[in-house]
Amino acid sequence: MPAVSPARVRGRRATRPSGDDREAAILRTLEEMLTERPFAEISVDELAKGAGLSRPTFYFYFPSKDAVLVRLFTRAITASGPRQQQSAEVPAQRRQAWRDGIYAFFDSLRPHRAVVLAGLGVMATNTELREVWSAFMTGWIDYTAALITRERERGAAPDTIPARDLATALNLMNERVVVAAQGTQQPTLAEDAALESVVHIWITSIYGGVPDSV
Repeated sequence: MPAVSPARVRGRRATRPSGDDREAAILRTLEEMLTERPFAEISVDELAKGAGLSRPTFYFYFPSKDAVLVRLFTRAITASGPRQQQSAEVPAQRRQAWRDGIYAFFDSLRPHRAVVLAGLGVMATNTELREVWSAFMTGWIDYTAALITRERERGAAPDTIPARDLATALNLMNERVVVAAQGTQQPTLAEDAALESVVHIWITSIYGGVPDSV
């Protein structure tokens, strides 16, 4: 029977997970757990065990479970930011354009609903989450204000309250109405009804009505 060389033995050993693999495992574990129970009920020990790591190893990658949530939350909302919009111009079918934009925003959040709701729920006690969300909402407000200004400059929308004030109110309404519809708050609307209501309010607020041409 031929001898097996040390090189061949070493070649058969399983590859050890890299640091990136371990970090990804922690993130994946928390996201999966959030679909089953609230963030407050999840412990660091459970996260470490779910990721196949020891508690000390967990702390090598994240200082706390809140830090894991911040990373997941930031990643989820980045995919829904205004930079993901294909154009800063409103096409001829304005009602459909605004509707598509609002629906696309929430469609991009939907795959990470549990993470987003958890982040919003913890935000009151987490400064970093508040800063991330504030920057995200500010980006959307700036983007919306620019579109409203363009519509006013070309005579398609009336010049009423300042564009940024209107954009701020509309985006904050989106946050409250549609996020409530995705969670368990009461009173609320079914998600489809919430989205249609939000679209209607946006159109009538920006254009002063919903004529056939909008």
